[in-house]
Amino acid sequence: MKYSFVLPLSALIALTVLSALVSYEVIPSGLELLQSVESSFKGYFYLLILLIILLESIVYVGFYFPGQFFAVVLVVLSKPQPQDILFLTLTMVVAATIGSCVNYYLGKSFGEVKTTRPKLALKNLLVAMIHINSLAFFMFTQGANQQSPKVVLWAGILNLPYYLLLIWGTSVLSEQVMQVAENTWFLAIAVGIWLAIALFWDYNKCKSKVDATD
Repeated sequence: MKYSFVLPLSALIALTVLSALVSYEVIPSGLELLQSVESSFKGYFYLLILLIILLESIVYVGFYFPGQFFAVVLVVLSKPQPQDILFLTLTMVVAATIGSCVNYYLGKSFGEVKTTRPKLALKNLLVAMIHINSLAFFMFTQGANQQSPKVVLWAGILNLPYYLLLIWGTSVLSEQVMQVAENTWFLAIAVGIWLAIALFWDYNKCKSKVDATD
């Protein structure tokens, strides 16, 4: 039997290990590393935005790099004009779409293939797009389930209004409001809920299988 809890459990373990390594100063924090990268990319604003969103959009890697928070800070400091907001939106969508492609093919190459291929539900994609890390694992799962690569295209199209609103909201609101989405506890709680739902789902599958054999 294929168990649904394996992927969220591995995500929770990865998040915990990375947080512990940063807390004990074994490795620098993702924000510190990105700040050092910023000094090397002065004059290449859009390339830097593309790089940090791409890093966060990769499955597991995104737990280490606070890409959206860092991008938010850069957007706030740059005080973008309407034309800048358009270019920033396109840059972030391109980066997130490249990340989705990478995650899809990682899942296709290394993910656990299910015996029955579940149909792609648009509402599941919309839920996954709440945070870039959840979208990463969603794309990994889609690749493992041998879904059509068109799911990456759909995500890219839907990311256009999402990032447009995100950047516009960022330019209007303060970064203190936006950084909630990059809080480690927020991510841990979200992954914990995902794990609890997966465990409940697996329990019901096991129970149904036992009942069927009685």
